[in-house]
Amino acid sequence: MAHRQIVLDTETTGIDPKQGHRIIEIGCVELVNRRLTGNNFHVYINPQREIEEEAIDVHGITNEFLRDKPLYHQIAHEFLEYIRGAELVIHNAAFDIGHMDNEFALLNQGFPNTADVCTVLDTLKMARDLHPGQKNNLDALCRRYDIDNSKRTLHGALLDSEILADVYLSMTGGQVKLNLNQNKDEGSTQQAGGIRRLSADRAPLVVLRATEQEHAAHEERLDLVAKGGQCLWRAE
Repeated sequence: MAHRQIVLDTETTGIDPKQGHRIIEIGCVELVNRRLTGNNFHVYINPQREIEEEAIDVHGITNEFLRDKPLYHQIAHEFLEYIRGAELVIHNAAFDIGHMDNEFALLNQGFPNTADVCTVLDTLKMARDLHPGQKNNLDALCRRYDIDNSKRTLHGALLDSEILADVYLSMTGGQVKLNLNQNKDEGSTQQAGGIRRLSADRAPLVVLRATEQEHAAHEERLDLVAKGGQCLWRAE
């Protein structure tokens, strides 16, 4: 069965939904069996309230920009169906899930909590387990796993989800990208699929064979190992 994961991030008007703060951007990247599919979800949302200046400093999204964007109730059904049944991969999941559940509850239309339709994997908790005592924010993880985040001058839900997908695949041991133009040299060629093949006209390998003295020393060592019995490393 295909394993479907949604790497998700949100941007908001402020930190705490209990203080009336709302989601203003949702960005999602789909992985199926650890492969990026391109079936992404991205939307800006009019929160019907002012964005805190501190939040604007983080993500750069202004009140004016959101004036003509859809309200949450206009995207809620599509968003819910997009994530339904998937494993959500989120950095500091409590923040995003708290805001998502708050938005669904505000609609008062019987929407479920996120945990009722999805499982959730928190990459911040995963990173803390892997790298205790170290910085584990997204920028620190990009440096640790050599992931290019040079375009991340401000936070953005879709960009951060794309970066987090690379971080997650690296943290869990998966291949992230194949850059076929890297690591080429005069003695090798890069093939599709990331395979490096040696040039046919390369210099022959030098084979160093054991001397008679080395053979004799080897046999003496095997005699010590066998102690008069059969030695597994000695040819019959």
